[in-house]
Amino acid sequence: MKPFIAIVFCFLILGVDSQRWAQFMKEAGQGSRDMWRAYSDMKEANWKNSDKYFHARGNYNAARRGPGGAWAAEVISNARENIQRLTGHGAEDSKADQFANEWGRSGKDPNYFRPAGLPKKY
Repeated sequence: MKPFIAIVFCFLILGVDSQRWAQFMKEAGQGSRDMWRAYSDMKEANWKNSDKYFHARGNYNAARRGPGGAWAAEVISNARENIQRLTGHGAEDSKADQFANEWGRSGKDPNYFRPAGLPKKY
């Protein structure tokens, strides 16, 4: 709940009108669904060395929604990596995941990370 309050407070301070605020929140929701879809597809595919592809794809799709989607992708990606670091996940792998996240958010083609043989469905 705290991030939501912080967002509302920032919008009030910056004087963002309600229409842009509503659009931002809509994009954030859509971006969150894009991230969830990429995660679900990664689990369903269960394909070796596909992790970076799904990271990039989720961030890419979310960022294409607009500023709200890019924001949601960044928050979700950073939270995921921070949780993994706390649970003993390797820093090296986390750094590679963040590279893929930023790659996708910047609008670069996520297929750069696509592993050979991954079904076209994904």
